[in-house]
Amino acid sequence: MQERTAGDPCGGTAVVLPDPARSIGVLTSTLATLGNSRTLDAIARSAAAEGYAIKLMPLGRPTRDGVTDAFRELRNHDVDGLVVLVEEYDLDWPGIVFPQAIPVVVVDSNARAGYPTVDTDQAQGAVLATEHLLKLGHETVWHIAGPTDSFAAEHRQRAWRQTLTRFDRTVPLPVVGDWTAESGYTLGRVLAHDPAVTAVFAANDQMALGLLRALHEAGRSVPGEVSVVGFDDMVEAASFWPPLTTVRQSFAELGRQVVRTLLDEVRSGARAATLERVPVSLVVRGSTGRPPW
Repeated sequence: MQERTAGDPCGGTAVVLPDPARSIGVLTSTLATLGNSRTLDAIARSAAAEGYAIKLMPLGRPTRDGVTDAFRELRNHDVDGLVVLVEEYDLDWPGIVFPQAIPVVVVDSNARAGYPTVDTDQAQGAVLATEHLLKLGHETVWHIAGPTDSFAAEHRQRAWRQTLTRFDRTVPLPVVGDWTAESGYTLGRVLAHDPAVTAVFAANDQMALGLLRALHEAGRSVPGEVSVVGFDDMVEAASFWPPLTTVRQSFAELGRQVVRTLLDEVRSGARAATLERVPVSLVVRGSTGRPPW
């Protein structure tokens, strides 16, 4: 591997820089969500550690034509491999033809037939969150779901529903947000005024933050009257009030596995239709407790 170093004029330690002749393309539809932005950062760090640079290939919208055109443009980007970081359902359209002549890894909650896929274990996270609330003594758990075009949101919602069914509990109608704190607040205002709501699993920390505000404004204490669990363990989660119980994703490990899987394909020339899931863990903080009765 060719290495370049940037010397420190003050005599510090030289930094190994990625070789621009070795590059990995990353196709993504948005970096606005925490998951995508932290995944991209982790991929970039892992690629740099292997001596590869990152070439970002953004999509305006992940339409069938847009994704297909982006794949056709690969010949102009001179990349050694491609990471597809597009979670929306549109990516699964049968009319989209994935590249055949270049190594590809899909970061997704829905394995693409014939391609290696790496993703956080979304279902495991939702099970941990829901079981935690049930074992505290809550009769059931309400859910603020992510958008309907997201595979991650679908898998978290399905696992939440299956867990309630396994415990023989009532499954409330989920309310659907868009990953933002604003949507969590709007939906939280409805949940806050329902006295039956004592436990809520929000599909990400940002929506959980909006929910906490709505509960506070409605005069419902957390966790005294309502317990709240999020998903992601964003850096600020420990500084919410109360500090947020949440599912921790290991974005660093996700990035390492994505790059490792792609470079194995680059070096071997062989593509295997594998599915790797990166485990998650539950971080218990002050936003969850026993129900008020």
